[in-house]
Amino acid sequence: MRLTASLVLAASVLALGACQPAANGSEGSDSAAATPPAESSPSADTLTAEGWGPLRIGMTLDEVVAAAGPDSDPEAIGGPEPEYCDQFRPEQAPEGLLVMIEQGVLTSISIFEPSTLRTDRGFGIGSTAAEIKAAYGDAATVEPHHYVGPPAEYITAWNGGRPSEPYVQDPNARGISYETDENGVVTLIKVGGPSIQYVEGCA
Repeated sequence: MRLTASLVLAASVLALGACQPAANGSEGSDSAAATPPAESSPSADTLTAEGWGPLRIGMTLDEVVAAAGPDSDPEAIGGPEPEYCDQFRPEQAPEGLLVMIEQGVLTSISIFEPSTLRTDRGFGIGSTAAEIKAAYGDAATVEPHHYVGPPAEYITAWNGGRPSEPYVQDPNARGISYETDENGVVTLIKVGGPSIQYVEGCA
């Protein structure tokens, strides 16, 4: 599932629907034939497909808390079944960043307004779809947005190149997904494993 564009509002982002995979088949599976996108040398504060700062995809919940602190708002509802899927901002993480914990493991990290973080390609909230497509070229897959009209869309690039199947299931796969609005502007970025394909967040 992908987080909806409305998640740019921090007040509502923690109240989203349960995790479900995208039905549209324009994204791929674990196999990939293309050359992976070239990456610059990211700083410690850069978002990559592997995570952000001290947070690495695949960490346990205990490791996430040790690295970035506990839930900054423990009274908020991050998911109807938090033992299965939960989202929250760790106390030491910047505003506009959420971690997704599925069955006790960090599977993705999301940023939205007011985050000023950037990916290893230099993109952040406010970047344009045109810029992202130009940078990733054929390595990226593009899917129409599930809730917002064109040109809103999802642009996803996986380490290892463009996958050949409609849905990535390999838990070891890593990628970056950019969600854009009706103006072609990025409102949400997700990095991590197959959960970056989710259309909605855990709430």
